Amino acid sequence: MKKFTKNDQGFVCQNCGQTIPPLKTTSRDHCTVCLCSLHVDIHPGDRQNTCCGLLKPIGIEISTKKGYLIIYRCEKCGEKRKNRSAPDDSMEKIIEISVQQK
Repeated sequence: MKKFTKNDQGFVCQNCGQTIPPLKTTSRDHCTVCLCSLHVDIHPGDRQNTCCGLLKPIGIEISTKKGYLIIYRCEKCGEKRKNRSAPDDSMEKIIEISVQQK
């Protein structure tokens, strides 16, 4: 079974209202400003999850292979997920989340 579907579309963030452009290199799945996302995927890019809750960033992990990983918790169902940060993500927000998790 295919685990990744390229789905790179721009969107308006449901948390902060910013208009976010497509990433162009892979699938855009979170806001570059507040780092929030929507719980819409079962596998990356498939848009098959019916939860549709707001995924709020609750932590940051650093991976030597993947860079910064954003840790999310869904406000609707409570599920936790991780996702790579994007090159144009707010470094200030990544630092803020890193400091808050300690």
